[in-house]
Amino acid sequence: MDQKDFKIIIKDIEVRLYRVARRILISHEEAQDSVQEIVIKIWERKEIIAQAKNIEAYAITMIKNHCLDRLKSKQANFVRLEDQFADQEDSLEETLTAQNTVEERILRVEQVINRLTEKQRTIWQLRDVEGYSFEEIEAIMDMNATAVRVTLSRARKEIRNQIAKQYE
Repeated sequence: MDQKDFKIIIKDIEVRLYRVARRILISHEEAQDSVQEIVIKIWERKEIIAQAKNIEAYAITMIKNHCLDRLKSKQANFVRLEDQFADQEDSLEETLTAQNTVEERILRVEQVINRLTEKQRTIWQLRDVEGYSFEEIEAIMDMNATAVRVTLSRARKEIRNQIAKQYE
């Protein structure tokens, strides 16, 4: 794999890598840093990755594992708390200015999604946002088909219940 082929492959999957990282880490900056680190690792391992059946699934697995490792570090926890307080301040200002704006509704949905477990949030992201098939999710998450479907169902149910509570 030469540099030109690498750029083409990465260009196709970089946005998806960012969205998965953003969903796990919540912080925009952390997600960007993680994607850059994974792109570098992929370039360093280009011979191994060229032999992979599905480069995108391999890259998503790498970003998922990397992000989960970052979450375990104290650095990520600090950034996550900082973002959480910033989101609360923004949410308060929006509530004071306009009760039912589209932005406020989106923020509420994001908050509900962020309260899901890591596994639920990742599977929901891969299936409902990214459009991956169940087989691809099985490979990425290293889970069987039944577990993926049950986890997705529970995530959707939790989102639905929390949104319904907010509008009661």
